[in-house]
Amino acid sequence: MAERRSSSSNNGSSSPITNMAQDHLFSILLLLPVDSIVSFSMTCKRSMLLTHSDTLWESICRRDWGPTSVDSLKSSAAASAAAADTSHQQQLVWKKLYQQVHELNCVSSYGLSDPDGDEAYPRPRASHSLNFVSGCLVLFGGGSEGGRHLDDTWIAHIGNDLRRILKWQMINSGMPSGRFGHSCVVIGDSLVLFGGINDNGIRQNDTWVGQVALDEMFVLTLSWRLLELGPVAPPPRGAHAGCSIGKRRMLICGGIGLSGVRLGDAWVLELSENLSSGTWLEIVTHPSPPARSGHTLTFLGENQTVLFGGRGLGYEVLNDVWLFDTSEGHLRWAQLLYDLRNVPEGLSLPRVGHSATLILGGRLLIYGGEDSYRHRKNDFWLLDISPGPSIKPQRATQKRRGSLANMWKRLKSEGYKPECRSFHRACVDDSGRYLYVFGGMVDGLLQPVASSGLKFDGELFLVELVL
Repeated sequence: MAERRSSSSNNGSSSPITNMAQDHLFSILLLLPVDSIVSFSMTCKRSMLLTHSDTLWESICRRDWGPTSVDSLKSSAAASAAAADTSHQQQLVWKKLYQQVHELNCVSSYGLSDPDGDEAYPRPRASHSLNFVSGCLVLFGGGSEGGRHLDDTWIAHIGNDLRRILKWQMINSGMPSGRFGHSCVVIGDSLVLFGGINDNGIRQNDTWVGQVALDEMFVLTLSWRLLELGPVAPPPRGAHAGCSIGKRRMLICGGIGLSGVRLGDAWVLELSENLSSGTWLEIVTHPSPPARSGHTLTFLGENQTVLFGGRGLGYEVLNDVWLFDTSEGHLRWAQLLYDLRNVPEGLSLPRVGHSATLILGGRLLIYGGEDSYRHRKNDFWLLDISPGPSIKPQRATQKRRGSLANMWKRLKSEGYKPECRSFHRACVDDSGRYLYVFGGMVDGLLQPVASSGLKFDGELFLVELVL
């Protein structure tokens, strides 16, 4: 009897974990990082089968990428199946998709402009704003030929066919006033716009809220209103960076202030629940990023925001990376130090006037910009400040990520080849897989004396993560 008990107790089938109900085990696994889930898969046959479940990996994707991205990917797969006139929906294999996103090394571009078309189309411009909100692209303002500001607002409904030529609609709102170098961020289903410069060189510090509406006939409207603020506001500026940091907060940093002085201050806008009013708070911490303009701020989710690049006080072009952390009720900056010489092709990283967009998988896709000699770029880089999970089993002696230089990865690019550009704008759709890029300054000599070799571009193209 004693021998029988001993045999039974050593039998893996009686383990409390392996006897646990599958839904309970899934709940526990979803509390673990991916590396630990993969390690668990190697403990026994049942755990291996459980951790290869597509249901589990869809839940992991929802956890790590967010439900909006997963639902959008499923909608895109359904739309692709419908467009191909197949009898059943294309099946997403979530574990494979997770691995492909983690190992991303290539993007593909598609031109979406139709210069010979009869439809109305936004004028060429740079330093404008471009946002994806409520299933639409919203473009506002910018600078154009002759240094003139623009005050027009354009909207294009995306729909399910992501690669089609878009139909733009101009909204005659008369507000806000014309400007370039402003910031405009998405908070919920609204836009929050701050600052900018007009063609008289006057810096602004007003804050606006925009609301997009789409009726059942696909008629788009956009209403702007001036935000009611308290007595404190950031000094006027343009060419600063801004992003939303949570449900009702916006962060701005740096820019060019009065008399052309570059700024190094940071401010947070706290918005009321219905976005009817707001309060500005200056963030004074040490250390903090040096003064700059033409840089980017990108919210990673939860408590972290990344600042990258720009042009410094001495007109130098920068490549430093800073992390803004709001965890534990504190607001603080920390610099992520790395050596350019340890990054393959890293000498091309310093830039200003680039875009940095959060994509599927929680990493930044950095595109374009220009160097200190105004040489414009068309390269794509991934910036990953996370430890980086691996869904392949590893030896215990194998090290994970090396130095911080490993947070950089240059991507290959295939398909359509747009011109090198800077001071364009980019935004990503709800899935995080498709990036829209519009406008910017490109190389050209239209009128060498008058334009100093500057050419404003009016092209729209799509960049897809190749999975």
